[in-house]
Amino acid sequence: MSFKMTDKVTWVGKIDWELTSFHGDEYSTDRGSSYNSYLVRDEKTVLIDTVWEPFAEEFIENLKKEIDLKDIDYIIANHSEIDHSGALPLLMKEIPDTPIYCTANGAKILKGHFHQDWNFVEVKTGDTLNIGENTFTFVEARMLHWPDSMMSYLSGEAILFSNDAFGQHYASDLMYNDLVDQAELWQEAIKYYANILTPFSALVKMKIEEVLSFELPLNMVATSHGVIWRDNPAQIILKYMEWAQAYQENQITLVYDSMWHSTKKMAE
Repeated sequence: MSFKMTDKVTWVGKIDWELTSFHGDEYSTDRGSSYNSYLVRDEKTVLIDTVWEPFAEEFIENLKKEIDLKDIDYIIANHSEIDHSGALPLLMKEIPDTPIYCTANGAKILKGHFHQDWNFVEVKTGDTLNIGENTFTFVEARMLHWPDSMMSYLSGEAILFSNDAFGQHYASDLMYNDLVDQAELWQEAIKYYANILTPFSALVKMKIEEVLSFELPLNMVATSHGVIWRDNPAQIILKYMEWAQAYQENQITLVYDSMWHSTKKMAE
């Protein structure tokens, strides 16, 4: 499966309808998820992220239906976690010299995962990659939620490839925020924030303020999990600000289970 988002950008990821838990058994994903990968075709061609390793062969075969792999000029690895990088080893067997743009921590972690010294190009906030009519600008997002995380903004198309930020574990072949059930979408969005990003709320607030300070036009927020935000994409960014600030209130949630009320008394 693939679909065109714009004349230059195509979604080439994988929808995982059967996923029921994530990060072990700690995070229930009753609505499945997706591993979003994007192909950007300008004067140069760029692949953004891959998919989880169990779907690597399917991913490569589907990608070959879209493009001759040798025509991929660059790979952007916004995040090195296995659900985004799992197909890299199989892909790099086909195009071993292709430059991989990532943060310094990204290169370190990918080397640790796969024990390969690929052609890494390390980038930091403000670095750019011109591909023709469009230019990528990279924004480091350390600890959102890994030390290697980054976002990539595509000018012209005005798309923010946000990786794990603003995502949801939500499988849908509709793939856009305005097409899916809104109650389900927001339930999965806040659940995702609570499970993945809550410990880093102070950093979330700082990073969003930094991104907003660039005053970039925004047509879409293309996440690495779940649906793409194209209808008022700023709404999820503003929600993250709200959730990040709410977390800083002087309160905690205490969860307990009690059969004979003894634990309940201690908790209260």
